[in-house]
Amino acid sequence: MKKYNPNIHHRRSIRLKGYDYSQPGSYFITICIKNRICLLGEILYGKMILNDAGRMVEKWYFELENKYTHVKCGEMIIMPNHFHCIVGANLRVCPSTGTPLPQIVQWFKTMTTNEYIRGVKSKGWQPFDGKLWQRNYWEHIIRNERSYNNIVNYIRSNPMKWDADNINPIND
Repeated sequence: MKKYNPNIHHRRSIRLKGYDYSQPGSYFITICIKNRICLLGEILYGKMILNDAGRMVEKWYFELENKYTHVKCGEMIIMPNHFHCIVGANLRVCPSTGTPLPQIVQWFKTMTTNEYIRGVKSKGWQPFDGKLWQRNYWEHIIRNERSYNNIVNYIRSNPMKWDADNINPIND
């Protein structure tokens, strides 16, 4: 593996400049399946119908509260090829105290990937190439109640907007 060189790799930070990531908060998170392959179910008549893999992702999402007792799992939706959720409580993005958000997301990705691999081997789930999830994730800091309510509405209405979703592979 080549060492990271900022002159070649041009990685952009997804972190908000000037935000104090050491404070507790809630975050809106989106995690996508690598290559936007639809592995978690399908949308029928504006409703998400989870397959076994989608139900497995749901199980591990709520398991976060057992693994990290300070984490509160909020509103979420599993889509055919991505996952939106709100996690909150005493989360930290920088590892000063508490559990850093990237560590929580990494644990979730690891657990779901391992179980998905078992599903491929023993239940005939569709195989994936290399990694189940794309390398990074998208986060948004929820700063107030209005923002929270807008995000909850977005999550709840996401299946009804699937046909126009830019993550939907038919919209390439």
